[in-house]
Amino acid sequence: MSILHGKRSAGEIIFDDILVILAMAILVLSIFPFLYILNYSLSTSGQISHPLLLWPQGFTFKPYETLFKDISIIRAFGVSVSRAIIGSVCMLIVNGMAGYALSRPNLPWGKVFRLYFLFTMYFSGGIIPTYLLYKNLHLLNNYLVYILPVIVVPFNMFLIKTYIEAIPRDLEEAVLVDGGTEINAYFQVLLPLCMPVNAAVFLFSCINHWNAYIDNQLYNAMSNNLHTLQYVLFNTLATQTNKSLEEAKMMGIQNMVSSQSLKMAITVITIVPVMCVYPFLRKYFVSGLLVGSIKA
Repeated sequence: MSILHGKRSAGEIIFDDILVILAMAILVLSIFPFLYILNYSLSTSGQISHPLLLWPQGFTFKPYETLFKDISIIRAFGVSVSRAIIGSVCMLIVNGMAGYALSRPNLPWGKVFRLYFLFTMYFSGGIIPTYLLYKNLHLLNNYLVYILPVIVVPFNMFLIKTYIEAIPRDLEEAVLVDGGTEINAYFQVLLPLCMPVNAAVFLFSCINHWNAYIDNQLYNAMSNNLHTLQYVLFNTLATQTNKSLEEAKMMGIQNMVSSQSLKMAITVITIVPVMCVYPFLRKYFVSGLLVGSIKA
């Protein structure tokens, strides 16, 4: 290390030190908001003495107990998890095979199909025509409205397509020479090699499904059994906020759950599942996103 430092000028050393300080400052600024939300959700509102919460003040799980006492939240959590997993897996299968087909140079009317899917990325039918279409397809108040409309995502399709085009054709031709079909070539050779881009696409889809609530509000608002976590937590926040404040005024106690504590607890509940999934897909996500977008 001393030899390496001896070959560097004082300006380079100072510059590196400044970069380290900036990186640490950015890290603190990125982590502190979530740490603040977590500490606030675990604190008793009446015992918070200063705005800078580095640890919980008056440790309590009461905001989380208040939220999870309602069985609808547990049911909505299951709906959100199931739609995130089922929807993402179905989307990955359909878009992966479609991307493989579009990547073939000998695909009949291939250019037409590519332009057709590209067109749908920039133009949509609008909310009212979409609602009428879903109504005619009997998707209203139906769980499938969470899965079928987003089972084909042109962006993900083209991302997988460009990734497959970067894989040497010799690997696929080796399977065909041995008597296999293109289906065998895709599932046995290309699919394992496409793990990075598939992980990126899968993560995109999971996050979109997890955060979605507009489709619930538009198409499944009348079906309580089909409400998603985001939609239920939003409604719970609106009702529990007023209820908590009224009870606090009537009972005159300081450890009553406040509206702010409920907001923080709701934020933690919605963020933690995504934070648990991302570390397992991080290495695939970065490489797949970069390599899959180079040729695009």
